[in-house]
Amino acid sequence: MSAPLSRPTYAAVLRVPHARRTFAAALLGRLAYGLVPLSLLLATVRATGSYAVAGTVLALFGTSAVLLMPLRASLVDRHGPRRALPPMTAAYAVLLTALAAATWRTGARPVALGALAALAGACAPPLGPVMRAVWADLVRDRRLMQRAYSLDGVAEELLYVSGPVLVGVLVRFAPPAAGVLLGAALIAGGTLAFVASPPLRAVRVPAAGRPPGRQRLGRGLRGPVLVAVGAGTALSAVDLFVTAYAEDGGYGGDGAAWTLAALSAGSAVGGLLNGAVDWRTPARARLPRLAAALGLALACAGLAPDLWTLAAAVACAGIFVAPILTTAYLVADETAAPGARTGAGAWINTGVNAGSSLGSATSGLLLGHAPLAVCFAAAGGVALLAAAAGRGR
Repeated sequence: MSAPLSRPTYAAVLRVPHARRTFAAALLGRLAYGLVPLSLLLATVRATGSYAVAGTVLALFGTSAVLLMPLRASLVDRHGPRRALPPMTAAYAVLLTALAAATWRTGARPVALGALAALAGACAPPLGPVMRAVWADLVRDRRLMQRAYSLDGVAEELLYVSGPVLVGVLVRFAPPAAGVLLGAALIAGGTLAFVASPPLRAVRVPAAGRPPGRQRLGRGLRGPVLVAVGAGTALSAVDLFVTAYAEDGGYGGDGAAWTLAALSAGSAVGGLLNGAVDWRTPARARLPRLAAALGLALACAGLAPDLWTLAAAVACAGIFVAPILTTAYLVADETAAPGARTGAGAWINTGVNAGSSLGSATSGLLLGHAPLAVCFAAAGGVALLAAAAGRGR
């Protein structure tokens, strides 16, 4: 497949044959990933009455999803998305439905919830990496592919913002478990529409006896993965630091929510701007510079005298978030072994999510022993270290 000969703009990306239909189906399924975690957390709290149990269940769900993503992606590369995605999705949807049923009323058994959550996470279909691999097939021009990846990244950012909003609306009329059930329906419907789209039907499955090379974390891929881990760690920590800043300053939860929304808005703007620029510097050289810029912006954010200044500062930091991820995916695509694009992209996802888990685990400890300005500086320092570690790898 190839893109039509046209000026490389976002409109040109969506004019590529079958792009709109395929992208919309993937986004419908990926909306579940923005909706399920919060729904599962609230449903578990309601069913067990324990935040500790809810946190453990969510951790099991997220950990199994993150650790096994490269394996699931390699199955897609080996067998093709039309054969690999439906059974993963069916298992994921069934397990989410079981979780919804188990948490619909009070009295759920924590051990059963933990087991179901871990199994569900292990089956989560890698729709994001697969969609990015499809973009690489749909769009041959590198400049147009940069715009496609930027559009994909911004859309994914908006899904993770809109998912919790949908949960907030839904819980006014139904138990939180309904959000888990809705997630099951979204992932099932979106994946079925996705695999039925013409670009997915055209994907060639490797011939018997000639499986694709499994994408390992080799030298060429270590740089973008290290940067992804650093960015995920820093951003996860900043979520807690912003919340603490708002609470300590008497701004309340609303103030923290608006400040974090400013971070997401900055990321969306940065992603669109990044995709619109015809970069002459190679993606591998840009990536550590973007990570360094994120680190400096986060370190400066800790000096903000009030919440409104902090919101502006994190919005500026957010400008570098989507470009970092988009550029990391571009480098991964350039590095990918033949027939292993999905696996390469999955390593970036794994890096971000692993960093996010690391940031969540360590930021609370740091917050209890250091002033907020030092905490923000430490988050920025992590991004700077990742930039240095990723340079030249």
